[in-house]
Amino acid sequence: MINYQGMEFLICDKVYEPADDTFLLAKNLLVKKSDNVLEIGTGTGIIAIIASKKVKRVVAVDINRYAVECAKKNSEINLARVDIRWGDLFDPVDEEKFDLILFNTPYLPIEDDELVDDELEVAWNGGKDGRFVINRFIEGLVEHLNPAGRVQLVQSSLSNVEETTGRLMELGFEVCVTDSERFFFEEIVVLTAKLV
Repeated sequence: MINYQGMEFLICDKVYEPADDTFLLAKNLLVKKSDNVLEIGTGTGIIAIIASKKVKRVVAVDINRYAVECAKKNSEINLARVDIRWGDLFDPVDEEKFDLILFNTPYLPIEDDELVDDELEVAWNGGKDGRFVINRFIEGLVEHLNPAGRVQLVQSSLSNVEETTGRLMELGFEVCVTDSERFFFEEIVVLTAKLV
């Protein structure tokens, strides 16, 4: 159990434990009371639950079934209104649109011989260049955003932040680095982008 922003969250087996990247996104959430929010890769549900206290509606999805169950438990503990669904990226929200989409991306570059083949792997495995999931996310992003929709995502310098920024700009987003934190082998950034 961890305590964060006056709330308690279960840490669950086979679910990514909130870490520096999680808390960097949590402290930089740019939400509006009227927002309809989607969080992809919710894990323990900490980001979705924090957001739910400040916005109109939150849908949270995860490809890890253990994460879905963990997020549901944490939502109940914190009396949060979060619609938690199982599935890959945008699959669980089909044709729904949102004002804000949040994603702490799996961004670590991983070689085949480094794979461990467990539920936790989906939380950090970004493929050989760290961009496999990020690129798929960007491809489906615009069709799930309302006009002037926003996105906040967490990414590592190991997976080419400049490429993400460039791809978002090509799609019509204004992009900025909201915050960053340097570690001994990488820099973690929060990118905030708005459709214009």
